[in-house]
Amino acid sequence: MIDPVLLRTFLAVAEAGGFSEAARRLDLGQSTVSQHVRRLETALSCVLFERDTHSVRLTGDGETMTGFARCILDQQDRALRYFSRPGPRGRVRFGVCEDFLLGHAADVLGRFRGAHPGIDLELSVELSEVLHSRLADGDLDLVLAKRDSGQGVRRDPLVWVGAPGLELIPGEPMPLVLYPEPSVTRARALTALRRNGVQWRIGCVSERLNGLRVALEAGLGVGLFAESVVPDGLVPIAGLPDPGSVTFVLSHRGTARGSAAALADAILSAQWSRQPLTLRQPPLPQRQPSRARTPPEAPETPSPAPDTPPRPCTASPPG
Repeated sequence: MIDPVLLRTFLAVAEAGGFSEAARRLDLGQSTVSQHVRRLETALSCVLFERDTHSVRLTGDGETMTGFARCILDQQDRALRYFSRPGPRGRVRFGVCEDFLLGHAADVLGRFRGAHPGIDLELSVELSEVLHSRLADGDLDLVLAKRDSGQGVRRDPLVWVGAPGLELIPGEPMPLVLYPEPSVTRARALTALRRNGVQWRIGCVSERLNGLRVALEAGLGVGLFAESVVPDGLVPIAGLPDPGSVTFVLSHRGTARGSAAALADAILSAQWSRQPLTLRQPPLPQRQPSRARTPPEAPETPSPAPDTPPRPCTASPPG
C-alpha cells in the first residue's frame, strides 16, 4: 500500500517544478520532501524525477505516476467524504403491502432517501399476513401492512370499487375480484357479504395489485380496498354491506434502532400517516345486488345455478 502522504508530496514536486517550491507549498523542510520522493521511488522500484543542479524534470515513469497518484488520492478523498457523512448507515429489510407501495411509497421513500442517503433498502412486497409472519421469523426488520384492528399508522374505511358504469345483474351472484388467501381485505369482503346474505362468487383472483386493477377496469367484478389506496380509474360501488375499516400497522421486532428507526420516523412523519385521505370521486348510484341467506358453513365459492356456471379467471404474477 502506498502512503498517500508520499503521493501528495510527489504531486507537489511535479506541479511546482522543484523541491524547494514544493517544500514551501507543503510547509515542510526540503530534506523531508526529498525523503518522501526517495521512499516513493523505492516502493515503486523506479526513478520519478531527473535531477541536476538547475532543474527537476519528470521521467517517463514519473509522468505515468502523476495520473495514478491523482486517481488514488481522489478515490481516497471520495471514500472519506462518503463515510464521514452524518446520520445512520446500513440496510433495512422493509416489507410493505403492495397497495401502499404503488399508492404512496414513492413520496415516503424519496424523502427518506434525501434525509438518509447512507441507508440502503431491501423491499419485500407481499400480502399483509405473509409480511407479519416473515417479521416474526426474523426475515424482515420493518413492516408496513394491513391488519383488522389495533393501533397503527392509519385507519382507513374499506370501500367497494369497480369500473365506471359497472352494473350488477339482479338475481345473480355478485362477481368479486380479490387477492388470494390470506388477504385481510379478502376475508373482510367475504365476511361482510355472508353476514348480510349477499350471494357472491369469485370472479378473478390475483396476487398482484396490477392484476386486480386490470380485472376491475375490465368489468370482471367488484373489489375491496382501503380508501386511501384505491387505484386510479376505479370508482365506489354503492348499495353493498359496510365492510368496516382496516388498520395500516407499522411493526418491527423489539425496539427499532438505527436504520430501521430512521425509516420508521420517515413513515410516521409522512402526510399519508398524519392526514386521512378521501376518494377523488363521489359514490355512484348502483343497483342493489340480490340477497339470499347463505349458511355459515358455505364454501368461499357458492355453487351458482346450473345454467349460469361461473368462469373465474386467475391472474398470477409473472414468473
